Amino acid sequence: MTAEGFLEGRRLQMARGVMLQCIMGGYPPARFYGCDDGDLALVPDPAQIHRLPWSQQPRALAICDADELTGESSSLSTRGQLKAVIARYAAVGLAPVVATELEFFVFAPNTDSTQPFLPPTGLDGRREEGHSAFSVSSNNGLRPFFREVYECMAALGLPRDTFMHEMGISQFEINLLHGDPLLLADQTFLFKHLLKEVALKHGLIVVCMAKPLAHTPGSSMHIHQSIIEIGTGRNVFSDETGQPTAAFRHFIGGQQAGMADFTALFAPNVNSYQRLCHPFASPNNACWSHDNRSAGLRIPASSPVARRVENRLPGADANPYLAIAASLACGLYGIEHRLEPDEPVQGEFQVPDKLSLPCTLHAALERLKRSHLAIELFGKEFIEGYVASKTLELTSFLDEITPWERRVLAAQA
Repeated sequence: MTAEGFLEGRRLQMARGVMLQCIMGGYPPARFYGCDDGDLALVPDPAQIHRLPWSQQPRALAICDADELTGESSSLSTRGQLKAVIARYAAVGLAPVVATELEFFVFAPNTDSTQPFLPPTGLDGRREEGHSAFSVSSNNGLRPFFREVYECMAALGLPRDTFMHEMGISQFEINLLHGDPLLLADQTFLFKHLLKEVALKHGLIVVCMAKPLAHTPGSSMHIHQSIIEIGTGRNVFSDETGQPTAAFRHFIGGQQAGMADFTALFAPNVNSYQRLCHPFASPNNACWSHDNRSAGLRIPASSPVARRVENRLPGADANPYLAIAASLACGLYGIEHRLEPDEPVQGEFQVPDKLSLPCTLHAALERLKRSHLAIELFGKEFIEGYVASKTLELTSFLDEITPWERRVLAAQA
């Protein structure tokens, strides 16, 4: 909308059905969002209005809440769902603290979707072949791109901790500083948007698929979680002597209880399971461990004041609002119901059946559809609508025949 209209406070409204639009652009049946398909009000968050530094024409972006016209938050809004989870913590005197680690790939433009992604041509005239993990080398020619990324992050008020080259070919990771979950979800969303826009200016593309390349590690969005006591700021995962508390155990117990039910929220696309079924430190399990990257729930080595639980299941393709909301909701459920976790695992281990997770989108959606816990924590309208939208996407995928099927199976019948 125009700047004048925005500053005048003109209300922007949007059909409820748009909240369930699938990634191909279609919609599930209207019964999932109200047969009238009435409007929602988009209410801008005053703290999240940003001038876009990469745009030559003056433009701004405002992150909005999607509210019913009666004033309450729409149950179909993932940002609203996260705010509701934070409010449930506040009601018992607690405040969650999170940080996200986001991995992504930087590729040359891919104009033919039947061909694999390729890394950009480097300053030496060659394309990276996967030997640059954690390297300080700059022969990939991406310094001008990253320089503008840093400048745009500063302009948007996005504090960064560390950037690094990850294990994959032309794959990178950023660690965002820990803080309020809603703020971190907003920052993660803004950062992904920023990456893609700046990449286009530099003749590149940024891909946040969970698994864009075969035989290469996928991209995750690990979520680090701790809880502080409102008023004192004390990390409730550690006691006065620095030892783990009952709340710490119960939080892990809640995570274990909900990870299988919520796998479709952490891994929302068909491609998500390519990452999880070819692990490369992307574990598809609800085991927990002290500093073992094969476990879905890892307790990083840290001081007692920084004791936290890392959820390693979400991919870079996950909705940050929804992934953070689901993870925190499970943890609070565990605290409220005093759930005890299984014994921690170390070294190489076999995943018990009860701690294994769905390994396809179809299985994950079936698990979510049957979950009483999901209905309790997120409401029937949201869960049924989410399943309906994702089922459309799965059906669209299954309507296509892949090159592998033509290449391998055509001569077999």
